[in-house]
Amino acid sequence: MPTDAQLSLKTRKILLASLLALVCIVLVYAAFQRDRPWVVPEEIKKLKNPVPPTESTLKADRGIYVEECAQCHGEGGKGDGPKARLHFPAPADLTDAHRMNSVTDGEIFYQISEGRKPMPSFKTRLTEDQRWGLVLLVRSFSTPLKTPTSEKKADAVGKAEAPATNP
Repeated sequence: MPTDAQLSLKTRKILLASLLALVCIVLVYAAFQRDRPWVVPEEIKKLKNPVPPTESTLKADRGIYVEECAQCHGEGGKGDGPKARLHFPAPADLTDAHRMNSVTDGEIFYQISEGRKPMPSFKTRLTEDQRWGLVLLVRSFSTPLKTPTSEKKADAVGKAEAPATNP
């Protein structure tokens, strides 16, 4: 074999080995990034949602969710939207009660506000009240919210249905 051919074969082998090593590194990196927890500042974790859970708030937030979030998180929040398969890591399942009970409203607000690849940041796209409203909506996927309006209706119905007692 001529020297040039040997050099060319050796170069191709080195390039192939380098490419395979790079692919392995990327796959290992992606696997470790998948389960990486969100790092949320302690003072943010303690924030309480200032937006009251009213029917009108949830209705408005549902519109924002459908427009901005449902493509990935799905209509019902299961992480099964039409674009979900295009993302790694996959969008969170917002109906998972265990997962949702382990995070505070402040943490959810932070995640919506700051985003993290592949999820975009909504800090400049939505107002602060809209983001807090989405926290209420996201919570409703795993735990039905009791709104003050519906609680009053339930109390009124309960009182109307209670049998009259004579002392």
